[in-house]
Amino acid sequence: MKNAEASEIRALLRSGELADIGSARASRRVGPSTAGLITAFAAVYLIWGSTYLGIRYAVETIPPLLMMGLRHSSAGALLYAWARWRGAPAPTWREWVHPALIGALLFLGGHGSLAWAEQRVPSGIAALLVATLPMWIVLLARIAGIERRLSLRALIGLVLGFAGVAVLFAPDVLRHNGDLSLIGSGAVLLGTFIWAAGTIYMRSVKMPESPAMSSAMQMLAGGVALGIAATISGETSSFHWAAVSMRSWLAFAYLVTFGSLVAFTAYSWLHMVAPPSRVATYAYVNPVVAVLLGWVLASEPISLLTVAAMLIILVGVGLVNSGQREKHEPERATAERETEEAVA
Repeated sequence: MKNAEASEIRALLRSGELADIGSARASRRVGPSTAGLITAFAAVYLIWGSTYLGIRYAVETIPPLLMMGLRHSSAGALLYAWARWRGAPAPTWREWVHPALIGALLFLGGHGSLAWAEQRVPSGIAALLVATLPMWIVLLARIAGIERRLSLRALIGLVLGFAGVAVLFAPDVLRHNGDLSLIGSGAVLLGTFIWAAGTIYMRSVKMPESPAMSSAMQMLAGGVALGIAATISGETSSFHWAAVSMRSWLAFAYLVTFGSLVAFTAYSWLHMVAPPSRVATYAYVNPVVAVLLGWVLASEPISLLTVAAMLIILVGVGLVNSGQREKHEPERATAERETEEAVA
């Protein structure tokens, strides 16, 4: 093997992107431009952070399950057509099994619960609760035996993160003042837990090789599952297109175009050209963007307790992420040494 290829493998190992060697090679030859990186990170930070407010506006006059079903079906169909145009083979019926199940977990269980809850919970609070996702993933991975042990830093992060959630709920639980819907907040946490379960399941099954095709299949299956749930719950029978406001239509179009397509494309590209630890910083920025946008554009209140809870949760998530990276560093170093010996 040539020295250039050996150097490339070493670089990918150091950045944690060994699994993306095939897709990243073309990008690594030239290297991403600074402007491209800034644009992509801005898209993931700002667009995904703003989707929480977009969901709130969309469900004002569109039933939540139906809205999410239409969103993911539309985005999934467009992405599927794009993946096929780019040369991805059409999946067989057997290849649809795992993406369909994962799509139902992620988009019906995760996004369906979120959309339903945002009729009752401020978009900024919903974003804070969704920020606990990395903690649920680490916890479920440990229960499932994927992670043999948790580092001390990760354990401290878990305790801190869930303490932040407790701080957020404390006034309503103790005073029963009804300012924050506990049912709606619980639905967001349940949806986040289901999303984490779908993520863990995804790691254990074979998915289509094309990331774009895999995501399209998941969105299409999730959209169908959401449509079925909307029909069973009676949303479709009581819905009238004429009742949809212009703000809801604009929010829906924004969610499909920017939330599902533009930001997803930017996120996928960043995973090809930037270290995963840097890409994961969106988990810390999105809640802050969501809270600020909800305050500025929708007059959602920001109390000192909300700010305190946000800081505690984000510090906890940061400790969980850094703790897991620290735990896996010895394994990565061993793999790097073995590869360097093989290419020497």
